[in-house]
Amino acid sequence: MTDDVRIARRIRAIFAEIPALRSVTVRVSAGVVTLAGTVADQAAIDQAGAIAGRVGGVVTVQSRLKRDLEVGTNLDPAVEGVTGKARELWRALPLIGVALLAAILVGMLGYAIAARRRLWAKLAPNPFLAELIATAIRFVFVVGGVVLALEIVGATALLGAVLGGAGVIGIAVGFAVRDSIDNYVSSLMLSVRQPFRANDSVRIDDHEGTVVRLTSRATILITGDGNHLRIPNSTVFKAVILNFTANPQRKFSFDYPLPPDADPCRARGVGLDVLRGLDFVLTRPEPGAELVDMAGATQVLRFGAWVDQTRTDFGKARTSAMERVRHALREAGLPAALAGTRVRIERRADVEADGSEHPPASADVAPERHIAQMAERERAVKDDGQDLLDTGRPVE
Repeated sequence: MTDDVRIARRIRAIFAEIPALRSVTVRVSAGVVTLAGTVADQAAIDQAGAIAGRVGGVVTVQSRLKRDLEVGTNLDPAVEGVTGKARELWRALPLIGVALLAAILVGMLGYAIAARRRLWAKLAPNPFLAELIATAIRFVFVVGGVVLALEIVGATALLGAVLGGAGVIGIAVGFAVRDSIDNYVSSLMLSVRQPFRANDSVRIDDHEGTVVRLTSRATILITGDGNHLRIPNSTVFKAVILNFTANPQRKFSFDYPLPPDADPCRARGVGLDVLRGLDFVLTRPEPGAELVDMAGATQVLRFGAWVDQTRTDFGKARTSAMERVRHALREAGLPAALAGTRVRIERRADVEADGSEHPPASADVAPERHIAQMAERERAVKDDGQDLLDTGRPVE
């Protein structure tokens, strides 16, 4: 038996076991295999050439195979493939049902655990973080249920493809909503750090007002003129925050310009005597005064004193102190220096016949409660976001 005959018989035997290649004719001469005939599709042509080329002793393969373009020949395999897959799906329906039931049960278990709000409220420092924990639990259980269902039906490869696609989509969505994500993370950090309390008077960058509430999206203030101010939490988290209420003791200060020939030490003593005599000024820390500027045609004295904001309104106290110090210094012959030369003649009701002024009337320096009451009323009204401020946590 020559090698060509052996090769031909080997190839024919292999093709006889493959239904798509049974009609292929094989001729071998000097190790060159020639394949002829008609097959169903291009895949069969490629398969025949690959099989023949792997047989020992074959030098090369010449393929003269042609595709059968008859409608019935090409349609029957496609229909058979579809019907076969449908039959497989029908047989797999019970297994798919079990997988879906398992996924639903796992997801329901996650929702049941997440619904124990009292437990998460005890573990988390604030409602916002408690809701975040509950959402994370629901997400983990739902994903776990999906993974379990895919394991049951044997489609874990599909999970990898889905997760890969979800990762790409997640990156794109992340870039699109990065501002919202930044605001969400800032809300979380503010709810944990608690930089202020409700009714605190604060300055956030250039914005000043009384805190109403901290929601999952914004910090709400009432300004001094009664307007609502809503600042995104991403801005609040990055801003410089000045809390005027955190420390009840607060120092006010004001400047008093003296003529260049005036005695600043005498003026300092007169002003301090006045400040020490005011009942709303604290004795500890005691009032102070310093000469801060001697440039130009004036000398500038800066007076300062401390008040208790729980009993005294800061603005009223500062105004009253300025009036009384100015009056005392004028009575002592130390009037404030003017920036320019002005001549004005007028009759004033508060000037006595001898030219002296009436002393300032006693001023009401009780704390102003109007804005605080507005904030309390606002807090009593339900808002679109839950208040994250917790009086049980320290202010950082």
